[in-house]
Amino acid sequence: MRAIASDPAVLMLDEPVAGMNDVESDELAQIFRDLAGRGLGLLLIEHNVGFVTRLCKHIYVLDAGRLLASGPPDQITNDPRVIEAYIGASAA
Repeated sequence: MRAIASDPAVLMLDEPVAGMNDVESDELAQIFRDLAGRGLGLLLIEHNVGFVTRLCKHIYVLDAGRLLASGPPDQITNDPRVIEAYIGASAA
């Protein structure tokens, strides 16, 4: 990964698992965990909710450019506002 060759403090990634299968995305997730374990900050923009919830400790959800929700994965996946925004139906 050329992006980490210059030893950045933060790595910003936009849709890194787009087009990957589950095996490939799991391998990339492990690479990200290893990098984070070495102190590298990771900012991830990703629509693959399963990948994000398995990888991230804290998630920020944006809707139309505004912060909709923030918190740990279990809180985010059960938030009615997030469900409504991304599924399009009321969670109630």
